[in-house]
Amino acid sequence: MKKGIITRRDFIRVAAAAPFAGAVSPLFKPTPAAAPPQGKTRVVLIRDRQALDAAGNPEPEVIQKMLDDSLAALLGEKNSAAAWKRIIAPTDTVGIKTNVWTYLNTTSAVERALKRRVLDAGVTEDRIAIDDRGVRRNPVFQKATALINARPARTHYWSGMGGCIKNMIMFVPQPADYHGDSCADLATIWSLPEVKGKVKLNILLMLTPLFQGVGPHHYSKEYIWPYQGILVSADPVAADSIGVEILQAKRRLFFGEEKPLQPPAHHIVYAETRHRLGVADRAKIELVKIGWKDDILI
Repeated sequence: MKKGIITRRDFIRVAAAAPFAGAVSPLFKPTPAAAPPQGKTRVVLIRDRQALDAAGNPEPEVIQKMLDDSLAALLGEKNSAAAWKRIIAPTDTVGIKTNVWTYLNTTSAVERALKRRVLDAGVTEDRIAIDDRGVRRNPVFQKATALINARPARTHYWSGMGGCIKNMIMFVPQPADYHGDSCADLATIWSLPEVKGKVKLNILLMLTPLFQGVGPHHYSKEYIWPYQGILVSADPVAADSIGVEILQAKRRLFFGEEKPLQPPAHHIVYAETRHRLGVADRAKIELVKIGWKDDILI
């Protein structure tokens, strides 16, 4: 592995993963037919060519179905309602952790879809909250027994890619304290009492990913595209690993050459090898693909 650069091949070469060590909430025991191959963690990629309208906005009904179908596939359930009830109990207090970045946020369509299914699982309105930058002050998040982690994938000035792992950074009082060495130790946030063992589902939105950026808070419509996908997993590391692979493939296609993320998103690899949060090793990830396959890039 070349110093400072992490490529797709490097991800495949990552050392063998250890168990989640309690940082990621274990899903209920899957049925035998639903279990991924031994030693692998499951990520579901779902795409729908109708996920976005003509203006590039998410279509609420399509988004709802994508979330339902992807969770059912993740757990091996035929019924999406049963799948939601396997990760959310009526007695839970649920925080839906989103991302409010102006140019590329979780979107109200995704937020409403998630809240609807939490309500359907029997959780009362007063025990559900949707928040990002205010999670430390939010009374529902302070009492939360379950978290749903949902945000878009994008290149990031400090971490290489902003994804599921990084989305928990608002649980710390000084996020900038984690910017060193390209955010190498972001995974340690998942050991905080407010987070550890509570994240039931990780959703990396690939609806219109940002695959190139220069400088902090950079955004250009030139560098997004209507991929119209969603990645879901119990494992934030595995979801981010697949997300990086898709971004790298798009960068290769767009620039006509290998163009690794700068800075490298090595916090994803370190989340496995250094912090034992989850699995970054591509050889240990079972990727289940559902729906629209054109230009899938992976």
